[in-house]
Amino acid sequence: MNLNIIGYVIYLLITTIIILKVGKICYKNGNVYVAQLIPNHIDLCHKTNQILLVGYYLINIGYCAMTLISWKKILSINNLIEVISIKSAIIICSIAVLHYINIFILTKYIQKIIN
Repeated sequence: MNLNIIGYVIYLLITTIIILKVGKICYKNGNVYVAQLIPNHIDLCHKTNQILLVGYYLINIGYCAMTLISWKKILSINNLIEVISIKSAIIICSIAVLHYINIFILTKYIQKIIN
């Protein structure tokens, strides 16, 4: 029995929930962070944070959809759980790396503007 369709649905559900939840948290807390980097420009801070959120959603949801191509045939429940766990872990690590890259780039860019 091929369990790939079940795996796709579970994987996309898990990763979409994670992506949306993390995006919401980063957006809410990012407003404060960006406001500290660019004082006296609240509108610019909100727009920058919105652009970061849209980019975050597009990259992560697109990557999740693209990874479905590389799945091999899943024949057992154990294999299904293993594949979903590995693929979800890759997404979570990617989100963490992108988050820190964004913070680093924003910090360096704002410091360059200020100096």
